[in-house]
Amino acid sequence: MYGIGIRRVATAMVTASAATLLMTACQPGGSPAGAGSSPSGAPVKPAASTSTSSSTSPSAPSAPSTHATSAASGSPTHTATPSTGAKACGLSDLKASMYQAAVRPDGTGTGAAIVEFTNVSGKACTVQGYPTVAGAGNGSPEKNRPLKVTTTGGASTVKVAPGGKAWTKLTFVQVQGEADGYCKSGATPASYPTLVVGVPGAGAHQVALTDGVIAECDDKVTVTALSAAKPS
Repeated sequence: MYGIGIRRVATAMVTASAATLLMTACQPGGSPAGAGSSPSGAPVKPAASTSTSSSTSPSAPSAPSTHATSAASGSPTHTATPSTGAKACGLSDLKASMYQAAVRPDGTGTGAAIVEFTNVSGKACTVQGYPTVAGAGNGSPEKNRPLKVTTTGGASTVKVAPGGKAWTKLTFVQVQGEADGYCKSGATPASYPTLVVGVPGAGAHQVALTDGVIAECDDKVTVTALSAAKPS
């Protein structure tokens, strides 16, 4: 009897265990309990794929060109300097005159003078650059006394129509004091009845001041470029 009781207890225990396993396997969704779930019972989401398709990746834009190009040819563009359509003035094309400038350094000498070139030819011509300046000798070019020229301002081509004018301004080292005056440098003032003003490509023009003589110090002069605008 004792052996029969033990066998009945063991059979009951096996039957109970089988029932428990059957209940565990029959969870909602047909999946075994614990598969695809976190310890808390929440569903575990599948990890996102980290691979990307090279065919869908946009290509990087190329850097813009730093050169200006022609839309038609693709070659760099250049700005051409327009031509004046006139020849350079010659010696006989220009007539020179000279008068004191309104704006000049303080002193009793000439200070500054305007040289005016008039186109006396029947055609337009051009001048450009900075004139040279010399004190005229007594009837002999070999005795001309060149002045040391300092240029100022930018030079450009000036088209002078028939009857038109171009100008340059000469600014001297001013004489100080009365009578014969004196130079701040200690040099002796110089005076010239006429100057020889050289126009690049258009010869040397001897010209007298309309109101007096040229009085200056140190044989130095500051010269502006030939211009279509009248200086003061």
